[in-house]
Amino acid sequence: MTQNPFEALSGGGGFDMNALLQQAQQMQQQLEDAQARLHDERIDGIVAGGAVTVTVNGVGELVGVEIKAGEFDGNEADDLADLADMIVAAYRDAKAKADALAAEAMGPLAGGLGGGAPGGGLPGLG
Repeated sequence: MTQNPFEALSGGGGFDMNALLQQAQQMQQQLEDAQARLHDERIDGIVAGGAVTVTVNGVGELVGVEIKAGEFDGNEADDLADLADMIVAAYRDAKAKADALAAEAMGPLAGGLGGGAPGGGLPGLG
């Protein structure tokens, strides 16, 4: 058999495989662009009235921690444990904001691809 098995689908106004491939390539480029923008975003998580601020990028990677001077003694084990808890809480706040931003940026692009993750669970897109 020498005929293309998709030939019957593409003739006479039917299924256009080239158009589908082009659309998939455009979607992949849009996903990659959105991911690049998310890497450049900076989102803060703030706790205790600004005593601790944690900064993540748009994909949730930790990029900074700021502790306001004079807020913690550091000489007591309980103070250090409280500080550690505040850092974790600030990170969770920032990460939740980053996840919401990523869902907003990627949702329309990845929504039809399944997987629920940035890139729709497709190899090379997440």
